[in-house]
Amino acid sequence: MVIELGTPGVDNLDDAVAALRDWQHDGAPMQLHPGDLGWFWRYGAEATAAAVRTWSRDGRIVAVGLLDEPDLLRMTIAPDAQQDEELARRVIEDVADPARGVLVPGKVYIEAPKDALLQNLLFEAGWDTDDPWTPLRRDLAEPVEDPGVRVEVVGPERAHVRTAVQRASFAGSTFTDDRWRAMAAGSPYADARCLVAYDEQDNAVATVTVWSAGAGRPGLIEPMGVHANHRGHGYGKAITVAAAAALRELGSSSVLVCTPSSNVGAVATYKSAGFTALPEVRDRRRDA
Repeated sequence: MVIELGTPGVDNLDDAVAALRDWQHDGAPMQLHPGDLGWFWRYGAEATAAAVRTWSRDGRIVAVGLLDEPDLLRMTIAPDAQQDEELARRVIEDVADPARGVLVPGKVYIEAPKDALLQNLLFEAGWDTDDPWTPLRRDLAEPVEDPGVRVEVVGPERAHVRTAVQRASFAGSTFTDDRWRAMAAGSPYADARCLVAYDEQDNAVATVTVWSAGAGRPGLIEPMGVHANHRGHGYGKAITVAAAAALRELGSSSVLVCTPSSNVGAVATYKSAGFTALPEVRDRRRDA
């Protein structure tokens, strides 16, 4: 059966989200999550649809990719197709030819599940490995401890607080109230929560967005940030613990996050919040 590359369009974007939800399970390697599409949705449904690529066989989606940047494809593959050689070779053909509308010419990157056959075939095709990332996981079978700070679940009327802390946490952030509303209008946000933590003086000091993939599946933190003026007081740990509690309430079986291994402060923060570091992963890179 022929494998078809597609860009879903707004009307069919939820099909890609549904496939990603179905593919999440504990024990799976770190992979593209519906929350990744949900976070990208801050740019609007049209931009999100334009950034998504699907590979389908006989009408069934077997791989989903998100162009986080024109030179970075983050993708995952259906569990029963991760060793499918025909699919892997088709993906490699599509990413190698800019005319097919996946990756641009020059230096480009692919994030894919570490155990997928695609990884080996990319290596054989001359793709090198890039800088390491550290995935971290916390099991949610047991109740989560109190974070030790006041935490608010943010709705539309308080979105301005959420976006302000985001901008104060990440240099160059363009997360505005309008972009929060665009994100919240996306279908993945039905299973998401934005949280803000406050200090004893009622200053908003940290924020996080958590994304559930449904009951019994791992949820995702994307992103978490601490206000630049309030670092060094444990608020990163506190908001991360609150994130775990929120996902447990949503029925998630575990919570995942991934951060550059070079960001030792972030890795330490997640570990302090009860997360266990998993083996490092690396994107594949094709030099110009």
